[in-house]
Amino acid sequence: MRPGPRNLITDVTGLRVGNAADARLKSGVTVLTADRPFTAAVHVMGGAPGTRETDLLSPDRLVQEVDALVLAGGSAFGLAAASGVMEGLRAAGRGYAVGPLRVPIVPAAILFDLLNGGDKDWSDNPYPALGRAALAAATADFALGTEGAGHGATLSGLKGGLGSASANLANGMTVGALVAVNALGSATADEAGRFWAAPFEFGTEFGGLGLAQIARPDRDPLPSKAPGEATTIAIVATDAALTKAQAHRMAVAAHDGIARALVPSHTLLDGDLVFAVATGARSLTDPISDQFALGHAASACLARAIARAVHAARPEPGDLLPAWRMRFSG
Repeated sequence: MRPGPRNLITDVTGLRVGNAADARLKSGVTVLTADRPFTAAVHVMGGAPGTRETDLLSPDRLVQEVDALVLAGGSAFGLAAASGVMEGLRAAGRGYAVGPLRVPIVPAAILFDLLNGGDKDWSDNPYPALGRAALAAATADFALGTEGAGHGATLSGLKGGLGSASANLANGMTVGALVAVNALGSATADEAGRFWAAPFEFGTEFGGLGLAQIARPDRDPLPSKAPGEATTIAIVATDAALTKAQAHRMAVAAHDGIARALVPSHTLLDGDLVFAVATGARSLTDPISDQFALGHAASACLARAIARAVHAARPEPGDLLPAWRMRFSG
């Protein structure tokens, strides 16, 4: 298993990601889409999720594919970003056919960034426009850190951000992860800023600092955010041909990546959620071993993507917390 050429979720051929943000608002939206509809599933392990249209991702639901997935800031206001994405997709002729009409299928998940120092005194909800702008910006190459849904994200003592990573597997399949990190827990394990995800790092993709010497197992973490204010929302993707049930199992496995990269994670105060995407370009040759490999790769990619998000965050005017580079890079 090695990173793909971009080390982004878009190393899964056909996927595109777009970001849009408002620096004054200190918030934004990230959209994942593709040239054609794709299989998607979801698994939630946090105690305070915020979602739209996730029920239809269950294997027994009528609709089997979606047109885009949305990660957004703004708490419940951010769910409106999916409406802007729907309008953009509808204008492009995309969506589930209902007679002469098409209804784009756009599940979404949100994080809480309403108390991060940005100006939230809007007269009209800004998230539909941000969603449509993010869709219009979707491409194979995109920036990490203080971008898109991660623009105003925070975690324990640091700015959060948007992260991504990928892996090419020995079986020829590709896996990628995309994440907006806004967690209650910490991504760093010691006073030198080493990451909990260090065992899974390739090269220097998040600094090459190595393992923490002292992880402080005696430290009892205390919540630094109120209920509903912390969420890590992610997407893992593969070019394998998976059913919705198989994609769901990949999402379940990917949650291990959150636990490896954020301590604590999956708390009552977090809304941790993972979407799983399968484009169907490669058939499974061995349904058991291939799914095993996909689950492990998804969790490792997600751990790396979380660390990359925090490592890449940049300082902005009005920040209430420092970026990793300001606190640890010297």
